[in-house]
Amino acid sequence: MEKFIHSQNLALYRKKLADPKTTDVERKMVERLLAAEEAKDRLPADKTNIGDEP
Repeated sequence: MEKFIHSQNLALYRKKLADPKTTDVERKMVERLLAAEEAKDRLPADKTNIGDEP
Protein backbone atom coordinates (compact mmCIF):
# COMPACT_ATOMS: atom_id res chain seq x y z
CA MET A 1 0.00 0.00 0.00
CA GLU A 2 2.82 2.42 0.89
CA LYS A 3 4.56 1.75 -2.44
CA PHE A 4 1.36 2.60 -4.29
CA ILE A 5 0.92 5.87 -2.40
CA HIS A 6 4.58 6.69 -2.96
CA SER A 7 4.33 6.14 -6.72
CA GLN A 8 1.09 8.12 -6.92
CA ASN A 9 2.64 11.02 -5.01
CA LEU A 10 5.61 11.08 -7.39
CA ALA A 11 3.31 11.08 -10.41
CA LEU A 12 1.10 13.82 -8.98
CA TYR A 13 4.02 16.10 -8.07
CA ARG A 14 5.64 15.68 -11.49
CA LYS A 15 2.32 16.37 -13.22
CA LYS A 16 1.83 19.50 -11.12
CA LEU A 17 5.33 20.75 -11.99
CA ALA A 18 4.64 20.20 -15.69
CA ASP A 19 1.42 22.22 -15.52
CA PRO A 20 2.00 25.74 -16.89
CA LYS A 21 -0.75 27.07 -14.60
CA THR A 22 1.25 26.20 -11.48
CA THR A 23 2.28 29.41 -9.72
CA ASP A 24 5.81 30.06 -8.46
CA VAL A 25 4.68 29.59 -4.86
CA GLU A 26 2.97 26.29 -5.68
CA ARG A 27 5.99 25.18 -7.71
CA LYS A 28 8.37 25.74 -4.78
CA MET A 29 6.13 23.74 -2.45
CA VAL A 30 5.69 20.91 -4.95
CA GLU A 31 9.45 20.82 -5.56
CA ARG A 32 10.00 20.37 -1.82
CA LEU A 33 7.36 17.65 -1.64
CA LEU A 34 8.85 15.88 -4.65
CA ALA A 35 12.36 16.03 -3.18
CA ALA A 36 11.10 14.58 0.11
CA GLU A 37 9.23 11.81 -1.70
CA GLU A 38 12.25 10.99 -3.87
CA ALA A 39 14.44 10.87 -0.75
CA LYS A 40 12.33 7.96 0.49
CA ASP A 41 13.80 5.91 -2.37
CA ARG A 42 17.28 6.44 -0.94
CA LEU A 43 16.47 5.28 2.60
CA PRO A 44 17.58 1.80 3.68
CA ALA A 45 14.71 -0.71 3.54
CA ASP A 46 14.45 -0.95 7.32
CA LYS A 47 14.11 2.84 7.65
CA THR A 48 11.25 3.38 5.19
CA ASN A 49 8.55 2.89 7.81
CA ILE A 50 9.73 5.59 10.19
CA GLY A 51 6.73 7.07 11.95
CA ASP A 52 4.48 4.10 11.23
CA GLU A 53 5.11 2.51 14.58
CA PRO A 54 2.69 3.29 17.42
